[in-house]
Amino acid sequence: MDMKQILILGLCLVPVWTCNMNRCFNESELIGAVNRTLKRCYPQPEEPQHAGKHDSDPSCPVAFFPQYGGIHERSLSPWRYVLVTMEDHFPSTYAKAECLCSGCILIQANKSPVESHDYNSYAVMQNRVFLKRELCNDKTKYRLTPVTVKVAVGCTCLRAKTSN
Repeated sequence: MDMKQILILGLCLVPVWTCNMNRCFNESELIGAVNRTLKRCYPQPEEPQHAGKHDSDPSCPVAFFPQYGGIHERSLSPWRYVLVTMEDHFPSTYAKAECLCSGCILIQANKSPVESHDYNSYAVMQNRVFLKRELCNDKTKYRLTPVTVKVAVGCTCLRAKTSN
């Protein structure tokens, strides 16, 4: 193996070494390893403060469309945040956006807002990396495996598809 091949091999292995993806951790080391790996290799977005669990069915707020509030409330395609939990993943809980309208809210001068189905509310997706805890071969320690999950982060309006 010449020097160029060794250098290329080393550059390929650096991310594996620095992110500890193949190492097994006991229970007491696991949380520290999770925090270091997420911070160094997979920074996480800040979760919305108004995320919560909702038991009721979401409804389109066309009758009480707010002029003030967060982007998720004032959007023509409003959404709410719902907490999702994934066992054996870090972070184990995250917020996903849930569109409140099937159409989009239209605002016309001197008229009440209406939901128009000429447009569709559509979830905007973003890939996020989570660390999955998996049992190592020795059955006493855990390995952290990065997994990519598509997460809805908001909603937007699209022109409805029409058939010819």
